Amino acid sequence: MNLSFHGADREVTGSCHLVECGGRRILVDCGMYQGGHELDEENRRPFGFDPATIDLLLLTHAHLDHCGRLPLLVKQGFRGRIITTAATHELAKLVLLDAASLQEKEAEWQSRKVARHGRRRKPAVEPLYTVLDVLDTMDYFDGTAEYNRRIRLAEGIHATFFDAGHILGSASILLELEEEGRSHRLLFSGDLGYSDRVILRNPVTPPHADTVVMETTYGNRRHKALQPSIDELYLAVLDTFRKGGNVIIPTFALERAQEILFYLREGVEQGVLPASMQVFLDSPMAISATEIFRRHPECFDGETFTLFKNGQDPFWLPGLHFTRETAESMALNQVHGGAVIMAGSGMCTGGRIRHHLKHNLWRPESSVVFVGYAARGTLARRIIDGAKSVKIFGEEIPVAADIYTIGGFSAHADCDELYRWYRQTGDPGLTVLVHGEEEAMTAFARRLGKNARVLMPQTNDHIDL
Repeated sequence: MNLSFHGADREVTGSCHLVECGGRRILVDCGMYQGGHELDEENRRPFGFDPATIDLLLLTHAHLDHCGRLPLLVKQGFRGRIITTAATHELAKLVLLDAASLQEKEAEWQSRKVARHGRRRKPAVEPLYTVLDVLDTMDYFDGTAEYNRRIRLAEGIHATFFDAGHILGSASILLELEEEGRSHRLLFSGDLGYSDRVILRNPVTPPHADTVVMETTYGNRRHKALQPSIDELYLAVLDTFRKGGNVIIPTFALERAQEILFYLREGVEQGVLPASMQVFLDSPMAISATEIFRRHPECFDGETFTLFKNGQDPFWLPGLHFTRETAESMALNQVHGGAVIMAGSGMCTGGRIRHHLKHNLWRPESSVVFVGYAARGTLARRIIDGAKSVKIFGEEIPVAADIYTIGGFSAHADCDELYRWYRQTGDPGLTVLVHGEEEAMTAFARRLGKNARVLMPQTNDHIDL
Protein backbone atom coordinates (compact mmCIF):
# COMPACT_ATOMS: atom_id res chain seq x y z
CA MET A 1 0.00 0.00 0.00
CA ASN A 2 1.36 3.36 -1.02
CA LEU A 3 0.17 6.98 -0.90
CA SER A 4 1.74 9.77 -2.97
CA PHE A 5 1.07 13.47 -3.33
CA HIS A 6 0.78 15.40 -6.58
CA GLY A 7 -0.84 18.72 -5.71
CA ALA A 8 -1.97 21.01 -2.86
CA ASP A 9 1.24 20.16 -1.02
CA ARG A 10 2.15 23.12 1.19
CA GLU A 11 -0.19 25.20 -0.96
CA VAL A 12 -3.95 25.61 -1.23
CA THR A 13 -4.78 24.61 -4.80
CA GLY A 14 -4.21 21.64 -7.13
CA SER A 15 -5.40 18.78 -4.90
CA CYS A 16 -4.29 15.40 -6.24
CA HIS A 17 -3.41 12.26 -4.25
CA LEU A 18 -2.60 8.75 -5.50
CA VAL A 19 -3.37 5.54 -3.59
CA GLU A 20 -1.86 2.21 -4.70
CA CYS A 21 -3.14 -1.06 -3.30
CA GLY A 22 -3.42 -4.61 -4.63
CA GLY A 23 -2.18 -3.63 -8.05
CA ARG A 24 -4.82 -0.88 -8.35
CA ARG A 25 -4.09 2.84 -8.68
CA ILE A 26 -6.77 5.19 -7.36
CA LEU A 27 -6.59 8.96 -7.63
CA VAL A 28 -8.38 11.21 -5.15
CA ASP A 29 -9.12 14.54 -6.89
CA CYS A 30 -7.27 16.11 -9.79
CA GLY A 31 -7.41 19.85 -9.27
CA MET A 32 -6.11 22.91 -11.01
CA TYR A 33 -3.49 25.23 -9.55
CA GLN A 34 -4.97 28.71 -9.15
CA GLY A 35 -3.37 32.07 -8.51
CA GLY A 36 -0.85 34.07 -10.55
CA HIS A 37 0.11 33.50 -14.18
CA GLU A 38 3.15 31.47 -13.11
CA LEU A 39 0.73 28.69 -12.14
CA ASP A 40 -0.48 28.38 -15.74
CA GLU A 41 2.75 26.53 -16.48
CA GLU A 42 2.35 24.46 -13.30
CA ASN A 43 -0.92 23.10 -14.67
CA ARG A 44 0.83 22.02 -17.88
CA ARG A 45 3.61 20.11 -16.15
CA PRO A 46 3.56 16.30 -15.91
CA PHE A 47 1.32 14.88 -13.20
CA GLY A 48 4.08 12.83 -11.57
CA PHE A 49 2.41 9.62 -12.74
CA ASP A 50 1.14 8.16 -16.00
CA PRO A 51 -2.58 9.01 -16.34
CA ALA A 52 -3.13 5.89 -18.46
CA THR A 53 -2.21 3.71 -15.45
CA ILE A 54 -4.91 5.16 -13.15
CA ASP A 55 -7.81 2.73 -12.65
CA LEU A 56 -10.29 4.96 -10.78
CA LEU A 57 -10.68 8.52 -9.62
CA LEU A 58 -12.68 9.56 -6.55
CA LEU A 59 -13.80 13.20 -6.67
CA THR A 60 -14.53 14.92 -3.35
CA HIS A 61 -16.29 17.97 -4.80
CA ALA A 62 -16.64 20.27 -7.80
CA HIS A 63 -14.41 23.22 -7.00
CA LEU A 64 -11.87 23.84 -9.75
CA ASP A 65 -8.88 23.29 -7.46
CA HIS A 66 -10.13 19.71 -6.97
CA CYS A 67 -11.51 18.81 -10.42
CA GLY A 68 -9.92 21.33 -12.81
CA ARG A 69 -7.32 19.08 -14.44
CA LEU A 70 -9.62 16.12 -15.11
CA PRO A 71 -9.90 16.91 -18.84
CA LEU A 72 -6.11 17.04 -19.05
CA LEU A 73 -5.95 13.67 -17.29
CA VAL A 74 -8.28 12.20 -19.92
CA LYS A 75 -6.36 13.85 -22.77
CA GLN A 76 -3.24 12.10 -21.51
CA GLY A 77 -4.75 8.63 -21.36
CA PHE A 78 -6.98 8.15 -18.31
CA ARG A 79 -9.82 5.73 -19.12
CA GLY A 80 -11.17 4.76 -15.71
CA ARG A 81 -14.33 5.77 -13.85
CA ILE A 82 -14.68 9.10 -12.04
CA ILE A 83 -16.82 8.28 -9.02
CA THR A 84 -18.62 11.04 -7.15
CA THR A 85 -22.03 12.16 -5.86
CA ALA A 86 -24.87 13.14 -8.19
CA ALA A 87 -24.69 16.82 -7.21
CA THR A 88 -20.92 16.94 -7.74
CA HIS A 89 -21.37 15.28 -11.13
CA GLU A 90 -23.68 18.09 -12.28
CA LEU A 91 -21.63 20.90 -10.76
CA ALA A 92 -18.32 19.54 -12.11
CA LYS A 93 -19.68 19.60 -15.67
CA LEU A 94 -20.71 23.21 -15.19
CA VAL A 95 -17.37 24.22 -13.66
CA LEU A 96 -15.23 22.44 -16.25
CA LEU A 97 -17.18 23.78 -19.23
CA ASP A 98 -16.80 27.30 -17.87
CA ALA A 99 -13.06 26.79 -17.30
CA ALA A 100 -12.57 25.42 -20.81
CA SER A 101 -14.47 28.31 -22.36
CA LEU A 102 -12.36 30.86 -20.47
CA GLN A 103 -9.15 29.09 -21.48
CA GLU A 104 -10.17 29.04 -25.13
CA LYS A 105 -10.93 32.77 -25.06
CA GLU A 106 -7.66 33.56 -23.25
CA ALA A 107 -5.64 31.46 -25.72
CA GLU A 108 -7.34 33.19 -28.66
CA TRP A 109 -6.59 36.62 -27.17
CA GLN A 110 -2.95 35.72 -26.47
CA SER A 111 -2.53 34.36 -30.01
CA ARG A 112 -3.90 37.59 -31.50
CA LYS A 113 -1.54 39.55 -29.28
CA VAL A 114 1.42 37.52 -30.58
CA ALA A 115 0.32 38.13 -34.17
CA ARG A 116 -0.13 41.88 -33.60
CA HIS A 117 3.45 42.17 -32.41
CA GLY A 118 4.71 40.48 -35.55
CA ARG A 119 6.05 37.37 -33.82
CA ARG A 120 4.65 35.07 -36.48
CA ARG A 121 7.21 32.35 -35.90
CA LYS A 122 6.05 31.97 -32.33
CA PRO A 123 3.43 29.18 -32.13
CA ALA A 124 -0.16 30.06 -31.30
CA VAL A 125 -1.11 29.79 -27.63
CA GLU A 126 -3.04 26.59 -26.91
CA PRO A 127 -5.60 26.27 -24.09
CA LEU A 128 -4.95 23.69 -21.40
CA TYR A 129 -8.07 21.92 -22.67
CA THR A 130 -11.14 22.72 -24.74
CA VAL A 131 -14.90 22.44 -24.36
CA LEU A 132 -14.72 19.27 -26.46
CA ASP A 133 -12.16 17.81 -24.04
CA VAL A 134 -14.59 18.46 -21.17
CA LEU A 135 -17.44 16.73 -23.00
CA ASP A 136 -15.13 13.73 -23.57
CA THR A 137 -14.29 13.73 -19.85
CA MET A 138 -17.93 13.63 -18.79
CA ASP A 139 -18.25 10.21 -20.46
CA TYR A 140 -16.13 8.77 -17.62
CA PHE A 141 -18.22 10.19 -14.77
CA ASP A 142 -20.16 7.90 -12.46
CA GLY A 143 -22.30 10.12 -10.22
CA THR A 144 -23.96 7.33 -8.26
CA ALA A 145 -22.08 7.62 -4.96
CA GLU A 146 -24.41 8.18 -2.02
CA TYR A 147 -23.49 9.39 1.44
CA ASN A 148 -22.79 6.61 3.97
CA ARG A 149 -23.06 3.83 1.36
CA ARG A 150 -20.04 1.51 1.11
CA ILE A 151 -18.86 0.95 -2.48
CA ARG A 152 -16.72 -1.95 -3.63
CA LEU A 153 -14.08 -0.56 -5.97
CA ALA A 154 -11.98 -3.70 -6.43
CA GLU A 155 -10.92 -6.81 -4.54
CA GLY A 156 -9.85 -5.59 -1.10
CA ILE A 157 -10.73 -1.92 -1.77
CA HIS A 158 -13.92 -0.21 -0.58
CA ALA A 159 -14.89 3.48 -0.45
CA THR A 160 -17.51 5.36 1.57
CA PHE A 161 -18.49 8.99 0.91
CA PHE A 162 -19.48 11.14 3.93
CA ASP A 163 -21.14 14.57 3.83
CA ALA A 164 -18.38 17.18 4.22
CA GLY A 165 -20.78 20.15 4.37
CA HIS A 166 -18.49 22.28 2.18
CA ILE A 167 -20.44 22.78 -1.06
CA LEU A 168 -23.37 20.94 -2.63
CA GLY A 169 -22.44 17.26 -2.98
CA SER A 170 -19.07 17.58 -1.24
CA ALA A 171 -17.64 14.56 0.54
CA SER A 172 -14.96 13.19 2.78
CA ILE A 173 -13.92 9.74 1.58
CA LEU A 174 -12.90 6.68 3.60
CA LEU A 175 -10.88 4.03 1.76
CA GLU A 176 -10.73 0.59 3.35
CA LEU A 177 -7.68 -1.18 1.95
CA GLU A 178 -6.61 -4.82 2.22
CA GLU A 179 -3.43 -6.30 0.79
CA GLU A 180 -1.55 -9.50 1.65
CA GLY A 181 -3.42 -9.95 4.93
CA ARG A 182 -2.93 -6.33 6.03
CA SER A 183 -5.74 -3.79 6.31
CA HIS A 184 -5.66 -0.01 6.49
CA ARG A 185 -8.33 2.69 6.88
CA LEU A 186 -7.36 5.80 4.94
CA LEU A 187 -9.53 8.89 5.34
CA PHE A 188 -9.45 11.95 3.07
CA SER A 189 -11.19 14.97 4.58
CA GLY A 190 -11.72 16.70 1.25
CA ASP A 191 -12.60 20.31 1.98
CA LEU A 192 -14.60 20.59 5.19
CA GLY A 193 -17.49 22.99 5.67
CA TYR A 194 -18.24 25.38 8.50
CA SER A 195 -20.98 24.28 10.89
CA ASP A 196 -24.33 26.00 11.36
CA ARG A 197 -24.39 27.74 7.98
CA VAL A 198 -27.53 28.01 5.90
CA ILE A 199 -28.42 25.76 2.96
CA LEU A 200 -26.21 22.74 3.69
CA ARG A 201 -25.97 20.30 6.59
CA ASN A 202 -23.00 20.34 8.94
CA PRO A 203 -20.07 18.02 8.19
CA VAL A 204 -20.89 14.59 9.61
CA THR A 205 -18.88 12.90 12.34
CA PRO A 206 -15.97 11.24 10.54
CA PRO A 207 -15.17 7.53 10.91
CA HIS A 208 -12.08 6.32 12.73
CA ALA A 209 -9.03 5.89 10.53
CA ASP A 210 -5.43 4.70 10.63
CA THR A 211 -4.25 7.55 8.39
CA VAL A 212 -5.99 10.90 7.92
CA VAL A 213 -5.23 13.21 4.99
CA MET A 214 -6.81 16.53 5.84
CA GLU A 215 -7.08 20.06 4.51
CA THR A 216 -5.67 23.00 6.48
CA THR A 217 -6.86 26.02 4.49
CA TYR A 218 -7.64 27.91 7.70
CA GLY A 219 -5.40 25.86 9.97
CA ASN A 220 -4.17 28.98 11.75
CA ARG A 221 -7.25 31.21 11.65
CA ARG A 222 -10.64 31.52 13.30
CA HIS A 223 -13.57 32.86 11.35
CA LYS A 224 -15.67 35.76 12.47
CA ALA A 225 -18.97 34.74 14.01
CA LEU A 226 -21.75 34.35 11.45
CA GLN A 227 -24.32 36.87 12.72
CA PRO A 228 -21.82 39.74 12.99
CA SER A 229 -20.72 38.85 9.45
CA ILE A 230 -24.32 39.09 8.21
CA ASP A 231 -24.70 42.40 10.03
CA GLU A 232 -21.47 43.68 8.44
CA LEU A 233 -22.74 42.70 4.98
CA TYR A 234 -25.97 44.63 5.57
CA LEU A 235 -24.01 47.61 6.90
CA ALA A 236 -21.73 47.61 3.84
CA VAL A 237 -24.75 47.64 1.53
CA LEU A 238 -26.58 50.41 3.42
CA ASP A 239 -23.49 52.61 3.81
CA THR A 240 -22.59 52.27 0.13
CA PHE A 241 -26.13 53.10 -0.98
CA ARG A 242 -26.07 56.14 1.33
CA LYS A 243 -22.92 57.36 -0.48
CA GLY A 244 -24.50 56.70 -3.87
CA GLY A 245 -22.20 53.89 -5.00
CA ASN A 246 -22.39 50.22 -5.95
CA VAL A 247 -21.56 47.16 -3.86
CA ILE A 248 -19.29 44.80 -5.82
CA ILE A 249 -19.11 41.25 -4.43
CA PRO A 250 -16.56 38.88 -6.02
CA THR A 251 -18.47 35.65 -5.67
CA PHE A 252 -17.68 31.98 -6.00
CA ALA A 253 -20.42 30.53 -8.20
CA LEU A 254 -20.84 27.43 -6.06
CA GLU A 255 -22.29 27.92 -2.59
CA ARG A 256 -21.17 31.49 -1.90
CA ALA A 257 -23.42 33.06 -4.51
CA GLN A 258 -26.43 31.10 -3.24
CA GLU A 259 -25.57 31.87 0.39
CA ILE A 260 -25.30 35.62 -0.21
CA LEU A 261 -28.62 35.58 -2.11
CA PHE A 262 -30.15 33.76 0.87
CA TYR A 263 -29.01 36.48 3.30
CA LEU A 264 -29.93 39.37 1.01
CA ARG A 265 -33.45 37.88 0.74
CA GLU A 266 -33.62 37.62 4.54
CA GLY A 267 -32.42 41.22 4.89
CA VAL A 268 -35.22 42.46 2.65
CA GLU A 269 -37.84 40.28 4.36
CA GLN A 270 -36.73 41.56 7.79
CA GLY A 271 -36.86 45.19 6.64
CA VAL A 272 -33.12 45.70 7.19
CA LEU A 273 -32.38 46.17 3.48
CA PRO A 274 -34.56 48.26 1.13
CA ALA A 275 -37.12 46.30 -0.89
CA SER A 276 -36.24 48.52 -3.86
CA MET A 277 -32.64 47.28 -3.86
CA GLN A 278 -31.40 46.04 -7.23
CA VAL A 279 -29.27 42.88 -7.14
CA PHE A 280 -27.48 41.57 -10.24
CA LEU A 281 -26.14 38.03 -10.32
CA ASP A 282 -23.76 38.60 -13.22
CA SER A 283 -22.44 35.08 -13.60
CA PRO A 284 -23.83 32.52 -16.02
CA MET A 285 -22.15 29.78 -14.00
CA ALA A 286 -23.64 30.98 -10.70
CA ILE A 287 -27.07 31.21 -12.33
CA SER A 288 -26.79 27.63 -13.61
CA ALA A 289 -25.41 26.47 -10.26
CA THR A 290 -28.45 27.96 -8.51
CA GLU A 291 -30.67 25.88 -10.81
CA ILE A 292 -28.64 22.77 -9.92
CA PHE A 293 -29.10 23.56 -6.21
CA ARG A 294 -32.85 23.49 -6.72
CA ARG A 295 -32.55 19.95 -8.12
CA HIS A 296 -30.74 18.58 -5.08
CA PRO A 297 -32.75 19.29 -1.92
CA GLU A 298 -31.39 16.00 -0.50
CA CYS A 299 -28.24 17.97 0.37
CA PHE A 300 -30.04 20.77 2.25
CA ASP A 301 -30.26 21.40 5.96
CA GLY A 302 -33.64 21.39 7.69
CA GLU A 303 -34.41 25.11 7.36
CA THR A 304 -33.68 25.34 3.64
CA PHE A 305 -35.43 22.05 2.90
CA THR A 306 -38.54 23.33 4.70
CA LEU A 307 -38.54 26.55 2.65
CA PHE A 308 -38.49 24.51 -0.57
CA LYS A 309 -41.14 22.13 0.73
CA ASN A 310 -43.42 25.09 1.47
CA GLY A 311 -42.98 26.47 -2.05
CA GLN A 312 -40.62 29.33 -1.16
CA ASP A 313 -37.43 29.87 -3.16
CA PRO A 314 -34.66 30.77 -0.66
CA PHE A 315 -32.51 32.23 -3.47
CA TRP A 316 -35.02 34.76 -4.85
CA LEU A 317 -35.73 38.32 -3.75
CA PRO A 318 -37.46 41.38 -5.27
CA GLY A 319 -35.13 43.28 -7.57
CA LEU A 320 -32.98 40.25 -8.41
CA HIS A 321 -31.74 40.12 -11.99
CA PHE A 322 -29.94 37.20 -13.64
CA THR A 323 -27.59 38.55 -16.32
CA ARG A 324 -26.44 35.71 -18.54
CA GLU A 325 -25.65 37.60 -21.74
CA THR A 326 -22.47 39.60 -22.26
CA ALA A 327 -24.46 42.64 -23.44
CA GLU A 328 -26.45 42.60 -20.18
CA SER A 329 -23.22 42.47 -18.20
CA MET A 330 -21.70 45.38 -20.14
CA ALA A 331 -24.85 47.44 -19.53
CA LEU A 332 -24.10 47.31 -15.79
CA ASN A 333 -21.18 49.67 -16.46
CA GLN A 334 -23.82 52.40 -16.77
CA VAL A 335 -25.23 51.65 -13.29
CA HIS A 336 -23.46 54.15 -11.03
CA GLY A 337 -25.23 53.59 -7.72
CA GLY A 338 -27.77 51.66 -5.69
CA ALA A 339 -26.88 48.19 -6.97
CA VAL A 340 -25.37 45.03 -5.55
CA ILE A 341 -23.36 43.35 -8.32
CA MET A 342 -22.25 39.77 -7.70
CA ALA A 343 -19.87 38.25 -10.23
CA GLY A 344 -17.14 35.65 -10.50
CA SER A 345 -14.51 34.72 -9.91
CA GLY A 346 -14.27 34.93 -6.15
CA MET A 347 -10.49 35.43 -6.26
CA CYS A 348 -10.82 37.88 -9.19
CA THR A 349 -8.56 35.71 -11.35
CA GLY A 350 -10.96 35.83 -14.30
CA GLY A 351 -14.58 36.25 -15.29
CA ARG A 352 -16.78 39.33 -15.27
CA ILE A 353 -15.76 40.61 -11.83
CA ARG A 354 -12.65 42.26 -13.24
CA HIS A 355 -14.77 44.47 -15.51
CA HIS A 356 -16.87 45.60 -12.52
CA LEU A 357 -13.73 46.27 -10.49
CA LYS A 358 -12.32 48.35 -13.34
CA HIS A 359 -15.45 50.52 -13.31
CA ASN A 360 -15.93 50.76 -9.52
CA LEU A 361 -12.66 50.17 -7.66
CA TRP A 362 -11.48 53.76 -8.20
CA ARG A 363 -14.75 55.25 -6.91
CA PRO A 364 -14.71 56.30 -3.20
CA GLU A 365 -18.51 55.99 -3.04
CA SER A 366 -18.44 52.30 -4.04
CA SER A 367 -17.45 49.25 -2.00
CA VAL A 368 -15.91 45.87 -2.71
CA VAL A 369 -17.00 43.13 -0.32
CA PHE A 370 -14.87 39.97 -0.19
CA VAL A 371 -16.74 37.02 1.30
CA GLY A 372 -14.33 34.14 0.63
CA TYR A 373 -10.79 32.90 0.60
CA ALA A 374 -8.21 34.61 -1.64
CA ALA A 375 -5.03 32.66 -2.45
CA ARG A 376 -1.63 34.32 -2.69
CA GLY A 377 -0.90 35.87 -6.04
CA THR A 378 -4.53 36.58 -6.90
CA LEU A 379 -5.97 40.01 -7.64
CA ALA A 380 -8.35 39.61 -4.70
CA ARG A 381 -5.48 38.95 -2.30
CA ARG A 382 -3.57 42.03 -3.49
CA ILE A 383 -6.61 44.24 -2.91
CA ILE A 384 -7.29 42.66 0.50
CA ASP A 385 -3.63 43.13 1.50
CA GLY A 386 -3.94 46.87 0.92
CA ALA A 387 -2.59 47.58 -2.57
CA LYS A 388 -2.92 51.27 -3.47
CA SER A 389 -3.51 50.36 -7.10
CA VAL A 390 -3.86 47.19 -9.16
CA LYS A 391 -3.48 46.38 -12.85
CA ILE A 392 -6.70 45.27 -14.57
CA PHE A 393 -6.71 44.60 -18.33
CA GLY A 394 -3.35 46.35 -18.59
CA GLU A 395 -4.55 49.52 -16.88
CA GLU A 396 -3.42 50.69 -13.44
CA ILE A 397 -6.59 51.23 -11.36
CA PRO A 398 -6.36 53.10 -8.03
CA VAL A 399 -8.03 51.45 -5.05
CA ALA A 400 -10.32 54.15 -3.63
CA ALA A 401 -13.45 52.11 -2.88
CA ASP A 402 -14.12 50.86 0.64
CA ILE A 403 -12.80 47.31 1.03
CA TYR A 404 -14.60 44.84 3.29
CA THR A 405 -13.27 41.39 4.13
CA ILE A 406 -15.99 39.35 5.84
CA GLY A 407 -14.65 35.97 6.96
CA GLY A 408 -17.78 34.52 8.53
CA PHE A 409 -19.18 33.36 5.19
CA SER A 410 -16.32 31.00 4.48
CA ALA A 411 -17.27 27.57 3.17
CA HIS A 412 -14.13 26.19 4.83
CA ALA A 413 -13.88 25.07 8.44
CA ASP A 414 -11.66 27.32 10.56
CA CYS A 415 -8.91 26.01 12.83
CA ASP A 416 -11.31 25.19 15.69
CA GLU A 417 -13.72 23.30 13.42
CA LEU A 418 -10.83 21.43 11.77
CA TYR A 419 -9.54 20.39 15.17
CA ARG A 420 -12.96 19.20 16.34
CA TRP A 421 -13.38 17.13 13.16
CA TYR A 422 -9.91 15.65 13.59
CA ARG A 423 -10.48 14.66 17.23
CA GLN A 424 -13.42 12.51 16.09
CA THR A 425 -11.27 10.38 13.77
CA GLY A 426 -10.02 8.33 16.72
CA ASP A 427 -6.29 8.21 17.28
CA PRO A 428 -4.81 7.99 13.76
CA GLY A 429 -1.31 6.60 13.55
CA LEU A 430 -0.46 9.16 10.89
CA THR A 431 -1.91 12.57 10.02
CA VAL A 432 -1.00 14.12 6.68
CA LEU A 433 -1.66 17.83 6.26
CA VAL A 434 -2.40 19.16 2.75
CA HIS A 435 -4.31 21.97 1.03
CA GLY A 436 -2.91 24.81 3.11
CA GLU A 437 -0.21 27.44 3.07
CA GLU A 438 2.82 26.33 5.02
CA GLU A 439 2.34 28.63 8.01
CA ALA A 440 -1.26 27.44 8.40
CA MET A 441 -0.18 23.81 8.25
CA THR A 442 2.63 24.36 10.74
CA ALA A 443 0.31 26.07 13.22
CA PHE A 444 -2.25 23.27 12.93
CA ALA A 445 0.43 20.61 13.35
CA ARG A 446 1.51 22.25 16.62
CA ARG A 447 -2.08 22.20 17.81
CA LEU A 448 -2.32 18.44 17.26
CA GLY A 449 0.35 17.99 19.92
CA LYS A 450 3.80 16.45 20.10
CA ASN A 451 2.41 12.91 20.40
CA ALA A 452 0.73 13.06 17.00
CA ARG A 453 2.72 11.78 14.04
CA VAL A 454 2.25 14.52 11.45
CA LEU A 455 3.61 14.84 7.92
CA MET A 456 3.47 17.82 5.57
CA PRO A 457 4.49 16.29 2.23
CA GLN A 458 6.18 17.94 -0.70
CA THR A 459 4.97 17.31 -4.25
CA ASN A 460 5.75 13.74 -5.44
CA ASP A 461 6.52 12.49 -1.92
CA HIS A 462 5.53 8.86 -1.26
CA ILE A 463 4.37 7.19 1.95
CA ASP A 464 4.36 3.45 2.58
CA LEU A 465 1.12 2.64 4.40
